[in-house]
Amino acid sequence: MKKITLCWLVVFLGIIDAAQAQYVYDFKHTADVFYNSRDYYSAAQYYNKALGTFKIKPEQVLPYTIAGSAPPSGKLKDYQQVVARLAESYRLFYDYGNAETWYAQLVGFNNPAFPQARYWYAVCLRFNGKYQQALDEFTKFKQSYTAADDLSTRTPLEIACCQFALSEANKEPRFTIVKTSGNVNEGGANYAPVILDGSTLMYTSSRSDNPPLPTTAPKQTAANKKQPKGTPYVNGLYTATGGDNHFDNSQKVKIPTAKGYDQGVSALTPDGNSLYLTRWQVKDGVKQSAIYISTRQNGVWSEPKILGDNVNVAGYNSMQPYITADGKYLLFASNRPGGMGKNDLWYCIISNGTPGGARNMGTAINTKDEEQAPFYDAEKNLLVFSTDGRVGLGGLDFFQSEGDFGTWSAPVNMGKPLNSPKDDIYYTAMDNTHPFAAGFISSDRESICCLEVFGINRIRKIASGLIIDCDTHLPLQGATVTLLDTVRRKTIKKMTLDATGRYTFEVDPQRYYKIIAEKENYFTKALYFNTDELAKVDSMDNPTLCLKHYEIEKPIVLNNIYYDFNKATLREESKVVLDTVVDMLNDNPKLTIEMSAHTDSVGSVKYNEKLSQARAQSCVDYLISKGISSERLIAKGYGKSRPIAPNSLPNHKDNPEGRQLNRRTEFKVLKRQMQVKEEESSPQ
Repeated sequence: MKKITLCWLVVFLGIIDAAQAQYVYDFKHTADVFYNSRDYYSAAQYYNKALGTFKIKPEQVLPYTIAGSAPPSGKLKDYQQVVARLAESYRLFYDYGNAETWYAQLVGFNNPAFPQARYWYAVCLRFNGKYQQALDEFTKFKQSYTAADDLSTRTPLEIACCQFALSEANKEPRFTIVKTSGNVNEGGANYAPVILDGSTLMYTSSRSDNPPLPTTAPKQTAANKKQPKGTPYVNGLYTATGGDNHFDNSQKVKIPTAKGYDQGVSALTPDGNSLYLTRWQVKDGVKQSAIYISTRQNGVWSEPKILGDNVNVAGYNSMQPYITADGKYLLFASNRPGGMGKNDLWYCIISNGTPGGARNMGTAINTKDEEQAPFYDAEKNLLVFSTDGRVGLGGLDFFQSEGDFGTWSAPVNMGKPLNSPKDDIYYTAMDNTHPFAAGFISSDRESICCLEVFGINRIRKIASGLIIDCDTHLPLQGATVTLLDTVRRKTIKKMTLDATGRYTFEVDPQRYYKIIAEKENYFTKALYFNTDELAKVDSMDNPTLCLKHYEIEKPIVLNNIYYDFNKATLREESKVVLDTVVDMLNDNPKLTIEMSAHTDSVGSVKYNEKLSQARAQSCVDYLISKGISSERLIAKGYGKSRPIAPNSLPNHKDNPEGRQLNRRTEFKVLKRQMQVKEEESSPQ
């Protein structure tokens, strides 16, 4: 009733042809009332009206024209106060475009009464994707601001975010992203999508039973944000049917709702019969939330029951539940005691359908700022969540971290276009068997006020190559090729080659991989490569690998192994050839070989056996010096007992060519095993 009276007062005053000063006080007073009640949208409308009543020269209000002047007084001072409140109202209503305009003017006043104006101007520029301008303004703010508070603490992170965004500008995106079509994104906020099956999407929406008023809908994230009192928008769970990022026929899920509460942001157990959801209410502009559970019997959802203090702590918020695909863990966000700052990520082990004591995910994941909306892929051991406490593109960004609830890797920003200058939150996969191929997120990147649902698809990055027989140069059908991530030390995928001899793997950009090619009775080969070039292209072709055939106990001659005359000392050029044996043994760690040396017929049997044994041992010693285990090597000198060519011609004359062939070094495989074992798979 008070708001209605104020509105009629404004109309009445607008009819009276009163003095301009009267308009200033009445419009400003009305705006202040809305501002203090956190109705920032209405406040902005009346601050705009108040500005129209001032008699200020244009050159006095243009940005940066009066920098360095003395503090204003009188009407100009009042004008600047209204500009400040107008800028704040737009920002607090998340209208960063209009907020940027008025903060620019406020900064131009150079009025010490508004020391934080430049910071918020920079924030608006960053939200609007103007990273270089934002970086300049944050830098100026850091140089001039002397207070020790949250803003001064946050500024270095904001600077780093702008620098990161500028560095990311030319990188090839890993995903495509398109707003979900149909009637999902209608009225208010629409967010936290969950796939029930391939054709049903469940999501949270703040749409009203009354005709929607999109311009006044409060921005909805699950963060502990304030919103205007008396909003007609009530959050609930909805389902829509369809596919290919088009979902229609939205229907409200029939779950009993407590009076005065909103509910949504849900997680379904693997059997589909238990639903964890968030319920919240707003008191004095502050959201108070807790996690509840509802069960389905005969197709009907029960009244949600609040979970115990393992999950919910009185006086604190718990929200955004996520159940892992195996049903073993409940993940959620909470500002409960024992955290790092605002909302942290926590998890509970579920036993017999009941969550155990909550455990904080630790400093590897949580910061002093917001961590929200966890998603966990148990196959890849990969956690995806949103945070504004790390270097990103601005607002809440998606990060990923590898771990198993014992240890976590350093979170990595997932880049554009998953992330934007605004809030990006609530990742969900379309298919648990390929969790990062396609899915949905929520973002306010295309909206002033509200989160909306977007469909995402991964842009496939391909690494391929050819495996051939070293002798025939034909494709090696039947060979096994394994892709391993050398940093994560995990097997990604294994395939058997067809008649083309080609392998093709889907890979991630800017990672380090190893290809292992093997086939029975062939020497295994490994190829190391990184995918840096995939930041700019979609596919890359690796060098062709040839595999050498062998037979157990069948000698293989090593050409160009030379020794000093009548000695066992290896020449330098021989070491180059032996290095290829080192590589082969490293690629075949389960292989044991005999390294043998042979002589021609010149000299006694005893002399040649002694010389050949010493030469074979020289080769083995060199291999050991290169890190090959002595247990895998046997040295054997055969002297002149095993010629492969005649030492003399039929006429009994000397045969230099034949004796040269007999003075040889060989190796042969004594035994081997296939060394690539099936490890925990991490399919792309």
